[in-house]
Amino acid sequence: MTQVAKIPVIDIASENEQDQVRIAKELVEAAIEHGFIYIKNTGKDIPIEAVEEAFDLSKKLFDSPLDEKQKCTIQQNNRGWSAMQYETLDPSNQRVGDYKEAFNFGEFQNSQAQQPLPASITPHESEISHFRDQCHNLCLKINTLLGIGLEVDPPSFFTTAHLRENGPSGTILRWLYYPPQSSTDASDAEKDVRAGAHSDYGSMTLLFRRPLLPSPSAGSAGKGGGDGLEILTKQNEWVPVPVSPPGTESDPSPPILLNIGDLLSYWTNGLLRSTVHRVVFPGTGGEARYSIAFFCHPVSSTPLLPVPSERVKSFVPITGGEKNPYAERKVLTADEHLQMRLRASYLTLYNDKDIPES
Repeated sequence: MTQVAKIPVIDIASENEQDQVRIAKELVEAAIEHGFIYIKNTGKDIPIEAVEEAFDLSKKLFDSPLDEKQKCTIQQNNRGWSAMQYETLDPSNQRVGDYKEAFNFGEFQNSQAQQPLPASITPHESEISHFRDQCHNLCLKINTLLGIGLEVDPPSFFTTAHLRENGPSGTILRWLYYPPQSSTDASDAEKDVRAGAHSDYGSMTLLFRRPLLPSPSAGSAGKGGGDGLEILTKQNEWVPVPVSPPGTESDPSPPILLNIGDLLSYWTNGLLRSTVHRVVFPGTGGEARYSIAFFCHPVSSTPLLPVPSERVKSFVPITGGEKNPYAERKVLTADEHLQMRLRASYLTLYNDKDIPES
């Protein structure tokens, strides 16, 4: 049997104060050890129906005529549609760009998008805006729990840095579509990937997934538990991350996959782990993959100083071996870090002279 990632499943739904302290400590330990955590999706924070509606709208968007999507092509503000192979998440090692399409939603004002949208989804702006708000509120809740678990003084340290009223941020709701390999004739599953190896740029990411959808020619393929997502372990091995880990197969909805981003590693001096991950073609190669990611970022002007936590102060960062180079201190603010990473991933959006040295 193929080894899979051993990621804990945590239910954060309880509002009991004692339960919250316990949950907070469990979240912190999982963030230190794995960097990835399954959040049990009870529907309390984000209704299951809202997740299903978001997936339906995502499919509608990616099924839109090409010319409609091209009118919304991604800009340097990191909003809009990116075509197949437009983004290269691991430029040092990839032969070609990522085999995926993506659409990034920035902020909404009064439930209205502040960017062009394909005509197919413009009637649904308010629903998308509401789903984005639900994701943001869940991230605020998790930030508060991490503050409690790390005994930060004050515990609201992380949460305050993510409040919209304190300024703009790089927070993005991203819809993703990975076509089946059979429709990407030029791909080589042995060499190419759907999303190159990378760590996430912000504080944390919420990832919503569904079992793979078989292509018409794939028969019953795609009904298994994997969708190509893999994480790099501390032993430097790639292991798959199932959509529904053991014990959650009968849940009404797959758990939400939470992962720690680079900025929480910055803030905690590397204590919280920003784990490198990728998306590969599954063994059969005949399935389409849809996923939804919410990349939570702090206010852009936030200084990336160590948090006021005794546990963070006493942590000795890794000085060699397995570590994430993007979690090292190279920049001063959240926005500076985001711009550094975007320039490295979207080579055609920026002039060569604008790409920073690695």
